[in-house]
Amino acid sequence: MRTKFIFTSNTDLRAQIWAWRRSGETTAFVPTMGALHPGHLSLIAKAKRHASKVVASIYVNETQFAKGEDLNTYPRNHEQDCKMLKQAGCDLVYLPKSMYGDHHSTTINVGGPALGLETAHRPHFFAGVALIVTKLFNCVQPDMAIFGEKDYQQLLTIRRMVSDLDMPIQILGAPIVRELDGLAMSSRNQYLDETGRMIAGQLNLILGACAKNIMDGTDIKTASQNAQHDIIKAGFDSVDYVAVADTKSLELLSKKRKGRPARLLIAAHCKGIRLIDNCALN
Repeated sequence: MRTKFIFTSNTDLRAQIWAWRRSGETTAFVPTMGALHPGHLSLIAKAKRHASKVVASIYVNETQFAKGEDLNTYPRNHEQDCKMLKQAGCDLVYLPKSMYGDHHSTTINVGGPALGLETAHRPHFFAGVALIVTKLFNCVQPDMAIFGEKDYQQLLTIRRMVSDLDMPIQILGAPIVRELDGLAMSSRNQYLDETGRMIAGQLNLILGACAKNIMDGTDIKTASQNAQHDIIKAGFDSVDYVAVADTKSLELLSKKRKGRPARLLIAAHCKGIRLIDNCALN
């Protein structure tokens, strides 16, 4: 008997998950907002290597968008997304119509790695992410979940939340997937016009040059300031941050210490589109 692929009902979803669990299956979960690209499919591929069943969700989460952001214009093509997921080997897609009732009033506040960087510019963001991820975890009840390292602060925030709330879920990170010119793949890249796309392709080059400078001994403040100058010179509108942080805690670092793993993180605006990227400082 063929298993149903697309589920919109939470009740039906849980029934299928528990049927798998009773049969000894393990479940890996990949939450998405749709508008899928090869970066998302790499998460599915990693999930398949770690569990016998793979579940993905598609939901454009309204609580992580602030007023004036692109909630209404965020790209949506759920039919194509589901086809891509099926071809990639996903076993089930959860496609809820809504995740919030009329009287929803619960919030989740994560500290630690959720503070600073993105929070300084999008203070609403991680509360919305933490809330929707918790709700999806409760619906899917996976053994593990896969998140991309492009959204590095988000990955650490979810790990902190899962640890603090004793959720029995393993959180796995997956490497950034890039375009041929090095631009980190993102659903929002399709917003860029031809000129913006050419400018955006410089971000990873500037990131790499800044990382090399730091590893070669340039102090973090000078290297960061030089990178910000290079980003603006390349044609970007503005820079939110160029920062170095501890790999595990995201504590901002003013000096690169030998033996302490660190991450270089960048956020900048290109033709009205906000882009983020990061890399390890090894």
